Amino acid sequence: MAKGSVRRKKADEYAQRLAKHYDELKWLYCELYNGREDMFEQLCERMMQWYTGRSEALKRLDREREANPDWYKKQDMLGMMLYIDAFSENISNLEKKLAYLKECNVNYLHLMPFLKTPKGKSDGGYAVADYRTVQENLGTMAQLDSLAQKCHKKGISLCMDFVMNHTSEEHEWAQRALAGDKEYQDRYFFFDSYEIPAEYEKTCPQVFPTTAPGNFTWRADCKKYVMTTFYPYQWDLNYANPVVFNEMVYNMLYLVNRGIDIVRIDAVPYIWKQLGTSCRNLPQVHTIVRMMRMITEIVCPGVVLLGEVVMEPEKVVPYFGTVEKPECHMLYNVTTMASTWHTVAVKNVSLLKHQMDIVSALPKQYVFLNYLRCHDDIGWGLDYEYLKQFGFSEPAHKKFLNDYFRGLYPGSDARGELYNDDPVLQDARLCGTTASLCGLEAAIYEQDEEKMARAVKKILMLHAYLLVQSGIPVIYSGDEIGQLNDCSYKESDDADKAADSRYIHRGKFQWAMAAKRHQEGTTQQQIFEKLSDMENIRFAHDIFSGKASVKTENTYNDAILCVCRELDNAFLVGLFNFSDEPQTAWINMGDFEFEDLISGEKRVLQAVEMSGNGYAWYYRTW
Repeated sequence: MAKGSVRRKKADEYAQRLAKHYDELKWLYCELYNGREDMFEQLCERMMQWYTGRSEALKRLDREREANPDWYKKQDMLGMMLYIDAFSENISNLEKKLAYLKECNVNYLHLMPFLKTPKGKSDGGYAVADYRTVQENLGTMAQLDSLAQKCHKKGISLCMDFVMNHTSEEHEWAQRALAGDKEYQDRYFFFDSYEIPAEYEKTCPQVFPTTAPGNFTWRADCKKYVMTTFYPYQWDLNYANPVVFNEMVYNMLYLVNRGIDIVRIDAVPYIWKQLGTSCRNLPQVHTIVRMMRMITEIVCPGVVLLGEVVMEPEKVVPYFGTVEKPECHMLYNVTTMASTWHTVAVKNVSLLKHQMDIVSALPKQYVFLNYLRCHDDIGWGLDYEYLKQFGFSEPAHKKFLNDYFRGLYPGSDARGELYNDDPVLQDARLCGTTASLCGLEAAIYEQDEEKMARAVKKILMLHAYLLVQSGIPVIYSGDEIGQLNDCSYKESDDADKAADSRYIHRGKFQWAMAAKRHQEGTTQQQIFEKLSDMENIRFAHDIFSGKASVKTENTYNDAILCVCRELDNAFLVGLFNFSDEPQTAWINMGDFEFEDLISGEKRVLQAVEMSGNGYAWYYRTW
């Protein structure tokens, strides 16, 4: 094909995508930024430039995914989240570890924040000083390009955090604002006196009332107040200014042109501020996310938007948008993580069953990311209104959970630490790895073989439950080998790190332990190989896909959860015993014979006896 024909074909491709969304995009933009058609035209011109500058390899991937828009919804997706420095020191070394990730069955790799942030004022990388520069100790953008290319060749998609609610106080915009430049002050929320901030404070809740009280910070260097919802060094961006929206979109497009496949939009509900409101979940937020969705579908349709919305499943649904006007492709199933650990402690599956029923009733096109542990603490934001019927009161139950998972409760072998402990509010959160919270750390310390076996089984049971859920399961790096808490952070030369208990589960990846993953009889081998077997079973059976209908069944035993999946002529019954003691699931699935996909056991599902922390995926077709 002649070069001119190729250029025309590419121009036609872009024009068709733009035409599909142009009217709605312009209408939403001009409604949000009345009278700023000039900025809309600038946006369209720059979008064309970003499309033109996108590599041919990425454009091919875009076309493949356009032709298969459900590519991320299949049951063969498995994620892993990791810190580059903890896992491999830098991006270049991460390339060399891709074979290990493939052995872990990972094809969705979430890299925790890696953009340039100030030392000591980074909030774990969520205070970005430059959206187009990698942290110096991690590498360069050229190395990120190379990593993305290698990942794509191995069928691995890359996810990154896009922090768009705020920038670091050391970002170029913030520094110009501090110097008195009105244009840049208008990109944030600056006030000469406390009069207007005081009005905001009347209706805007505090995110960290103990560690970072208030929503504004006084800057003596410019004698102004600036809005800082999270921490004083994280300045909220003013999205009522179209320059902010445009420039942040350009930053996003720069990053996806480096090869990022999944953009995790951090703190989505916060990005629009309005006096007299809670500054949370406002309608303008949905306008912005909808525009971002259309922009990616025009410029880079192979890219997926993942929203970080920390609310219960039924309340996050608006962030999916509608079938006709979608917003985020995927959202986190945030509350299930906390509810899962609550269930481990109380050994009563009622709350988990209740929440699964809510999620399962949502439209099948909604895709959730599911996980047991992540980089952050466990906040006990449970459905206490529902739990009241079981006699749980919020302050007392939070104290029980924190005591239980620190090993202070009789019979508990869990080992965790508190985060943001406030004796007045009694709202402390919890930190720790999956293995340590399941008792493996205590068992190893005591050299108790029986406890070790129980801890390993509990770890595997929880992963079996994770993998039976609809959506994308995400493993926290180290969980696949049963990595324990790392208390070395307390001796760190970095005072901020030493004071942050979340680093107990952000320790260096233990490659010496990973080397034992195929050594017969080790805990690493037991966890790694059995987890891998379950992952491969999930990949091989459509019954685990988002197309299946899902419901829970009553087991007439508070300790056992029963999850049923059905698709066409296939039926699966997942049973999970959250008790350490043998229990019976009082179910009756007829006289049909089922086969446990995990153990190979064949049986009729009537009054199923289960060992402590037992689990099974019983399957049949007809």
